[in-house]
Amino acid sequence: MKKSETFSNFSNGVLAVPNATKKFCDIPWTPHPAFEGVELKHLITAADTNGQFSYHLVKIDPNKSILNHIHDKQLETHEVIMGSGTCINAGQNSPYAPGTVSIIAAGVEHEVVAGDDGLYLFAKFFPALS
Repeated sequence: MKKSETFSNFSNGVLAVPNATKKFCDIPWTPHPAFEGVELKHLITAADTNGQFSYHLVKIDPNKSILNHIHDKQLETHEVIMGSGTCINAGQNSPYAPGTVSIIAAGVEHEVVAGDDGLYLFAKFFPALS
């Protein structure tokens, strides 16, 4: 499988739970409200989970960033699906490459910078982003 197919397959996947299926291809990409060159696909929202958790696909264009910010209440995880970049988590630089999993504690400053090939993440929040 080509690298470009991996994210496409994931982006067009499904959420399978008892008595329901949610097709990810039916969920639109939306521009991030604060960061240029970043798009989000909200796979599972606070409304779906009574605020317990949320899951999001994140596309960051080449050499663009999700600048330094904090989620006061949410633990956040990133699973790198494709591309490359760096996460600055609590002041420490961590390289991002496919297969990397990163955990960002609630209340911790963090930033994500995409490399020349962009960056594609599966981000999870506990409790959910609202």
